[in-house]
Amino acid sequence: MDIKEYLRAKREIVEKALDLYLPGDDVEPKIVHEAMRYSVFAGGKRIRPILVIASAEAVGGNEETVLPAACALEMIHTYSLIHDDLPAMDNDDYRRGKPTNHKVFGEAVAILAGDALLTHAFGVITRCSGKVDDNRIIMVIRELSEAAGSTGMVGGQVVDILSEGREINHEELLFIHRHKTGCLFRAALRTGAILSGANDDQLEALTAYAEHLGLAFQIIDDVLDIAGDAEKLGKKTGSDIKKQKATYPALYGLEKSKELAVKEIESAVESIKDLGAAADPLREIAFYLGKRDS
Repeated sequence: MDIKEYLRAKREIVEKALDLYLPGDDVEPKIVHEAMRYSVFAGGKRIRPILVIASAEAVGGNEETVLPAACALEMIHTYSLIHDDLPAMDNDDYRRGKPTNHKVFGEAVAILAGDALLTHAFGVITRCSGKVDDNRIIMVIRELSEAAGSTGMVGGQVVDILSEGREINHEELLFIHRHKTGCLFRAALRTGAILSGANDDQLEALTAYAEHLGLAFQIIDDVLDIAGDAEKLGKKTGSDIKKQKATYPALYGLEKSKELAVKEIESAVESIKDLGAAADPLREIAFYLGKRDS
């Protein structure tokens, strides 16, 4: 299959839906809706919503049924980026080649735009009602709240901040990466599967795939911050070293980190070996992300 065409087509579907589900920038208070849309439509691969769709397809579901939940994942992800870029957090000036949200709208509006995206996401998930059994929607809401909260993404971010400037071991680094990045990957794969009626074996396979893929994705992020092209990345490189962040290259070196990322990609694909041809997009996505340079 042509994975680039698959990703392009799914990204277009997701972006049209996001435009529909988000309040227009002419809705009062206009500035916060403009700020929300600014970051949501600032670019990006839409990997997390596409994983929701691909996971659904892998177990016999379809994109139409899970599209609201897929968009909710992207809203939660975008909220996290807005807040990560704030001066109190990573203090970044650019994201995807554009000024970060707080640079355009100010810190207060950026914080509120992030808050609004996170809150709005859970309302958007309920748009799956009528297409999916409501009990499955409740399961997904619980999945996402845990993945985004203090035992998930927020928890990973907390430990990441507390680890700056000090030596950490493998277990601590694994905790950061699996929570800060991996939890939303896990939620994306499980969301598509749960809403599409996956059985226990399918859900277990997709969960394992997600955990390996999420870790590989973050390891590659760590590598790109050192060896990547700033123009392709849309932000300055070297920030992890400057901030003394806990990363795989800091702990293992650049080449070993690359090897570990490859192993995680291979493990992700191995995890879904018993799923049929419908899971081919997930296999190709894993290989594609393993080779990404931005």
